[in-house]
Amino acid sequence: MKNVQTVIIGAGMSGLATAAALGKGADLVVLDRDAEIGGYCKTVKKDGFTWDYSGHFFHFKHPEIEKFLVERMPGQQIRKVIKKSFISFAGKQIDFPFQKNIHQLPQQDFIDCLHDLYFARLAGQPPQPETNFKEMLYARFGRSIAEKFLIPYNEKLYATDLATLDRDAMGRFFPHADLTDIVRNMKQADNASYNQTFTYPEGGAIEYVNAIASEVAPSAIHLNEGVTGIDLAQKIVRTTKGEYRFERLVSSAPFPALLSLCGLPVEPGVFTWNQVLVFNLGFDAKGPKDVHWVYFPDRGLPFYRVGFYDNIFDGDRMSLYVELGSPNGAAIDVAALREGVLAGLKREGIITTQKLVAEHSVVMNPAYVHITQRSNAALAELKTQLAKSGVHSIGRYGGWTYCSIEDNIVEARALVNTLGR
Repeated sequence: MKNVQTVIIGAGMSGLATAAALGKGADLVVLDRDAEIGGYCKTVKKDGFTWDYSGHFFHFKHPEIEKFLVERMPGQQIRKVIKKSFISFAGKQIDFPFQKNIHQLPQQDFIDCLHDLYFARLAGQPPQPETNFKEMLYARFGRSIAEKFLIPYNEKLYATDLATLDRDAMGRFFPHADLTDIVRNMKQADNASYNQTFTYPEGGAIEYVNAIASEVAPSAIHLNEGVTGIDLAQKIVRTTKGEYRFERLVSSAPFPALLSLCGLPVEPGVFTWNQVLVFNLGFDAKGPKDVHWVYFPDRGLPFYRVGFYDNIFDGDRMSLYVELGSPNGAAIDVAALREGVLAGLKREGIITTQKLVAEHSVVMNPAYVHITQRSNAALAELKTQLAKSGVHSIGRYGGWTYCSIEDNIVEARALVNTLGR
């Protein structure tokens, strides 16, 4: 039994940011069952290609955080990129976001979208209900915009009926627009969004993780040590290698997993999520230029998004990440899905004569959490209960939320300021 002031579960961005904020001299231990730090921000290098587990691009709102990270990445080339993202629709590339660029659609689709948008927002009409995410889309954008893009795309991403999600499930990350915005955009484009610019290091997202980790004493990071149980009454963490008595515990593990470790029962179905299979694909020649990622609402395609690493650093070989969502627990036939992905990429004209020369795949589970009214209520109640035992759950999965990696750093620092060093 070891006595430690702060036990941190998870050596991803949230856990390491917490440890870094506490300082190298702090009495702490960071536990992670994996052999490497980074969580989902791990980077894979193979045959001259650099891929992340998925596309992790950093969108900084806080210059001081960006400065903090960059100062700890000596010699690393970092590109600041103006995002170029599109939607594949009816054989055309439409600027993102869809709802602000309906004027780029084929004529009949444009008429349908504008008509339904106008009458959905017509003054004097009784307000439509917005009790869930799907109702919000219909009420604010009309049937055509909802059914041509917003519903099929997001159902492919979340792998669930959008009517089960909370109205604000995507928070500030959903690109809202009103009728005035949409009409104005027909004359003068303004497609700015929260991630209009992003930065990316040549060594991949792991370089940002390494920058955070440089502020943590190496001896405090215990890899290959998974947590097997937490005794809230005795404030003891049990792992695959020993036990720790803590004063406070910070976890970035998925919230349902933390509850299970603590022996806290929760009603089935309160916390749900999807899984995402990511194919990282390297080809022998360049593909489309001037695009960083493309969204695919077509339900006939297995993937919902394709990103182009090579267009960030002007590489001469096409380097892709391709994302496929499915319900948690669904069987994943990687070989069959790989063939479907390659066929879809050819159908979309992304692959023409290029030859596949390198590949990697990974399943992220959980990937996107399902934020519902039930999950929000249970999360608030259970986090309060855990805090009474000195246990704090943070991060995208620990907080059961939709957020950016920078948000994780901000949250970790705020928690440390609250708890004290």
